[in-house]
Amino acid sequence: MSRHTDAEEELLPGTIRLVTEDEEIKLVPEPTGSPNDPLNWSPARKYWHAGLVLYITAFTAATSNDAGAGGEAMVKYLGISYGVQNTAAGVLFIAIGYWTLLGSPLTTLYGRRIMYLLCLIWCFIGSIWYANIETKQDAIWNQLFVGASESCAEAVAQLSLSELFYQHQRGTVLGLYILATSIGTFLGPLVAGYISSTSWRWIGWTAAIITGATFIVFYFGLEETVFDRTVLVGSAGSGQIHSGKSEKVADPDASRLPIELQFAPKVESKQNSLEAALEVRDRPKTYWEQIRLITPAHNLVGTGFKQYLVRLWETVKLFYFPAVMFAGLQWGAQDAWLSFYLTVEEDSWYEAPWYYTDAEVAIMNIPTLIGAFIGCVYGGWFSDIFVRWYAKRYRGGMSEAEDRLWLLLPSALINPAGLMLFGITSSKGYNWPLPYVGLGFTGFGFGCAGDLGMAYLMDAYPEMVLEGMVGVAVINNSLACIFTFCVSTYQLFAEKPNEHC
Repeated sequence: MSRHTDAEEELLPGTIRLVTEDEEIKLVPEPTGSPNDPLNWSPARKYWHAGLVLYITAFTAATSNDAGAGGEAMVKYLGISYGVQNTAAGVLFIAIGYWTLLGSPLTTLYGRRIMYLLCLIWCFIGSIWYANIETKQDAIWNQLFVGASESCAEAVAQLSLSELFYQHQRGTVLGLYILATSIGTFLGPLVAGYISSTSWRWIGWTAAIITGATFIVFYFGLEETVFDRTVLVGSAGSGQIHSGKSEKVADPDASRLPIELQFAPKVESKQNSLEAALEVRDRPKTYWEQIRLITPAHNLVGTGFKQYLVRLWETVKLFYFPAVMFAGLQWGAQDAWLSFYLTVEEDSWYEAPWYYTDAEVAIMNIPTLIGAFIGCVYGGWFSDIFVRWYAKRYRGGMSEAEDRLWLLLPSALINPAGLMLFGITSSKGYNWPLPYVGLGFTGFGFGCAGDLGMAYLMDAYPEMVLEGMVGVAVINNSLACIFTFCVSTYQLFAEKPNEHC
């Protein structure tokens, strides 16, 4: 028997009826009959758009992590230290996190497409700059644009995916998102390592060429997923609620219409005008309407500058929500560990006793990717199965956002074990296989901890996916930036302690 009443179901964020009494999955959010609802798109159309979102997630993750693959050659050419690369990595993380914050109101006010296209422009600029590096300043500041390009994968991607799939599919979808991030993060440097064997500058040129082709595909192939379902879902009832005074009647659905329709001349009755407005809104959009560069929000006033500032401030206030802080710390820890072992690889494995080349250091990402794949399956597909089972077994079909957190327990043991194994074996000069096993364990944590943390946040605040993910992006990239400099300083002290006493 469920311990939640219907009233509690509506009041408790993240508490929903996931399974009905007939043991059928309840669709959340509530479906509509609109052909413009992304949830009603054909499977082929859904998977195409999900594929594009996952592709740009993997691609921007790759371009954000491939600079280190040409690190040794760049250091020799420019005559700079590895500390410059660490500074560039710090700039990268700051750009990722804070452009995600600054760009988030644009996503709400002007649509999703514009942010993807803007980020591809930043990627093109950063890649061209990387290919033409001549000074220490170039080596650092090109990463500002490269980092900004990944911001679309930090919050907008999750929002787009949540608009394409129901809540009971969320763990699987986020698992694919984390897998795409892992593929870009770990395979990007591997591919870049082989490209750098020809010339490290071709890392930038290759990224620029792919970015140009991607821009064309996204401009003509990515449709807008913005859909205001509150209008159609809310119109199912009578449209009239008595306010307590017999002479006054409130129409809740009218307030959900665009401004121009709210103040349109009244016709036969409020109900008739509402139905007419909904019929206009429910007209299938043409292809050219779906790929407009900008899809203004229905409540956009003028250019939206004042609304931009208000939304920016409202987003910042959400950083204090416990679920946002928790997910940010979970994902931030994974980025911090990523900084740890990438910094160790770049600063240590080129030297004795390994003398690895750029390509050999890049290959070290393979065991991490294998671990991440296993973690994504565990934290994604399996977590959906677990949540449905838990809801049926213990709550009569009711699901709580915190149910997924039970699955973090194995990661809490495996992840730190992998970090310690890789760190200790690297300091002792061990070769294959122990350091690689440690990387695999760390990859498992990368795959499942971030997935479960973000799925928990999306389950807890389903109406604030974008704002919540922005908070996660700012927190996790700030932590990664700090950790990058801490690791570099610690390594310097550990190698030459007498010089710093």
